[in-house]
Amino acid sequence: MNIVISNSSDEPIYEQIKRQIKNSILSGELKEGELMPSIRNLAKELMISVITTKRAYEDLEKEGYIVTRPGKGSYVAAQNKEFMKEMRLKIVEEKLSEAVEAGKAIDLKLEEMEEMLRLLYE
Repeated sequence: MNIVISNSSDEPIYEQIKRQIKNSILSGELKEGELMPSIRNLAKELMISVITTKRAYEDLEKEGYIVTRPGKGSYVAAQNKEFMKEMRLKIVEEKLSEAVEAGKAIDLKLEEMEEMLRLLYE
């Protein structure tokens, strides 16, 4: 698992960790049942506080992305297939929304945007 922390970001470090782990789970990079790095090891690897890593893991557990088994570690939780699809659709919608805003900013016509999408999709 490759997590990149930006100290210049306005986003808190625990949120950066949480977001990147969520994305890895949703993209399938991290599989159901896969063992996560320990809180201490991840903190050491990222050179951050254990408390920060613990906060990210606690939030991920509350949101149902990981499960923690005392003495055994944290694992990627079994995901509801419909939930996973809905989360991925949400990501696609957000990215398309950004693209539409960028297109409108340069007065790109809908037909031109559709053509770009068609070419990229193929």
